[in-house]
Amino acid sequence: MSKDYYEILGVSKTASAAEIKKAYHKLAMKYHPDRNKGQAEAANKFKEINEAYEVLSDSEKRARFDRYGSADASAGSGGASHGFDGFSNAGFGGFNFDDIINEVFGMGTRRQRKGSMAQPGTDLRYDISVSLEEAFAGTTSKIQIRTYCSCNKCSGTGSASKTDDTCFACNGHGVFVHQQGFFTVEETCSTCGGFGRVLKNPCSACSGSGRVISDKTLDVKIPKGVDNGTQIRLPGEGESGFRGGKCGDLYVFVTVKPHKLFQRDDKNLTCQVPISITTAALGKEISVSSIDRTPLQIKIPAGTQTGHKFCIKGKGMPSLRGNSFGDLFVEVVVETPVKLTKRQKDILQELDSEESTPMSSGFFAKVKEFFADR
Repeated sequence: MSKDYYEILGVSKTASAAEIKKAYHKLAMKYHPDRNKGQAEAANKFKEINEAYEVLSDSEKRARFDRYGSADASAGSGGASHGFDGFSNAGFGGFNFDDIINEVFGMGTRRQRKGSMAQPGTDLRYDISVSLEEAFAGTTSKIQIRTYCSCNKCSGTGSASKTDDTCFACNGHGVFVHQQGFFTVEETCSTCGGFGRVLKNPCSACSGSGRVISDKTLDVKIPKGVDNGTQIRLPGEGESGFRGGKCGDLYVFVTVKPHKLFQRDDKNLTCQVPISITTAALGKEISVSSIDRTPLQIKIPAGTQTGHKFCIKGKGMPSLRGNSFGDLFVEVVVETPVKLTKRQKDILQELDSEESTPMSSGFFAKVKEFFADR
């Protein structure tokens, strides 16, 4: 006596494909071997519902079963009773246990909704270099990118007549389903690309894609305080979507060029200023410039040594977020004179004989003590 697959799945003979699928999911979860370890009755029941689903989910096999009322409708499918010697989380009838849970409770990845041919465009990246002065004050840079832009002829729809039809190849499903024993294999329809719809009259300018490659010019506002690696997002300025899909975003990556005078450390700036021996020894007021070219006065005290740093508050870089500023550090370097005249040499020799150098005097005194202890 042949099996009644409708009775096994608990559906009527007029049940739709969706109802059959829902019933199968419910029973497969109940009798799956992973949930009924060691129970032979549950394993046999699971074989039966997979065998029933294999027949009723295939339109041709279901038609033969309805016509002849025989389990032979599944003959040639590879054998619905094979492959159950050992159980795992592998799929049966095209679904594994995780797939069943995900699809029933909505936790899995949803398939693309058939009928909508729009796809979002991808995000783009553009690298830009600015000077330290531009990073300090902020600027606006004009850039040009070559990318997919919306087709003007069809307004991005891809259709010259603004209409589309159900795909004749896959009958609107977007995929072809092949049954191989207990497994279901899906193949994307090459005619419609998986959308289930085809354009009735594709646009001649974009060949139905809704977009064309073109140059696009944009003004990018560079805010104050940008640093290496700062990203500026321009929403909707990336690649145009396929057939009216949402545009991607453009991300502008900023690089700040090295400066001739200033070195940057986050919000702080440092510059080296050479001073003469006499300025270092006697002291003097000198003038330096900030990054915005504002003159700044620094008082060099007598006896200043090379490497000494003077901090000028609030004269560094602005904060990217907020109104605060970093500091400017002026590092002095005592410059040794070259190409001395005879008179200058005489003066230095006289100074050397009377010069008070506490650091060197202390150092050599320690060296003398070191050798005396040996």
